[in-house]
Amino acid sequence: MVREQYTTTTPGTSLERPKNEYVYKIGIYGWRKRCLYLFVLLLLIILVVNFALTIWILKVMWFSPTGMGHLRVTKEGLRLEGESEFLFPLYAKEIHSRVDSSLLLQSTHNVTVNARNSNGEVTGRLNVGPKMVEFHGQQFQISSKDGKPLFTVDENEVVIGTDKLRVTGPEGALFEHSVETPLVKAEAFKQLRLESPTRSLSMDAPRGINIKAQAGNIEALSQMDIKLHSSDGVLLLDAETVRLPKLPEGTRGGSGISQGLYEICVCPDGKLYLSVAGVGSTCQEYSRVCQ
Repeated sequence: MVREQYTTTTPGTSLERPKNEYVYKIGIYGWRKRCLYLFVLLLLIILVVNFALTIWILKVMWFSPTGMGHLRVTKEGLRLEGESEFLFPLYAKEIHSRVDSSLLLQSTHNVTVNARNSNGEVTGRLNVGPKMVEFHGQQFQISSKDGKPLFTVDENEVVIGTDKLRVTGPEGALFEHSVETPLVKAEAFKQLRLESPTRSLSMDAPRGINIKAQAGNIEALSQMDIKLHSSDGVLLLDAETVRLPKLPEGTRGGSGISQGLYEICVCPDGKLYLSVAGVGSTCQEYSRVCQ
């Protein structure tokens, strides 16, 4: 411990100041100084290496004032050019492609698009898988570019808003339940066929059913019976020629002479049969077919 001595003098006297017996050196010397310089040199090397790595990363990742690589930051949002791969879910308000190209979403398994409400619950889901496309929601609708609904599906009904529904399959269209439509029409130069292979076929209309063939025939084939029934009106056959080629011919006990003319007779149960025409009615003579 160094003790400092103080002396006082009166004016007119002079005293010699004692010489310092101890000299103190200020600083770091020896091995401490060498360690300090080595540490500073190491920090400079690390700083230079970090700076070089930062420059290299900026160059490799294509960082620029407007974005990074193919990713550009614009006023409308983010613009990404080229192909991109997302390893985790992507959340966005709107995704659209450039004006001159299409938007492609591709995945090795499936592509799922979810719509959520403010509580985070999924309100709509579109899942495009390798074998099928699924949609979960309250309503599915396809609209035209003018906003006209073309195809709408919900829990109650399926609505097709186009002017014409065209089925081009070789087997036609199969409906398990009833179909309501104002017009059923075949293509030009093609046949229209309504068929129920194992059950009955029913057509109902409150104001009438019109079946019309403008350039061909209308055929109704049945293995059993064909019934034409009118509750309040009449059954009208309006044609130049009405033919019943397979009506049974009535018979009588004796032999008669036929001149090639016949008349149509009706049994009490409604059965029709032919009778050889005579001067008067011969239905009574040939009524044995009604027995």
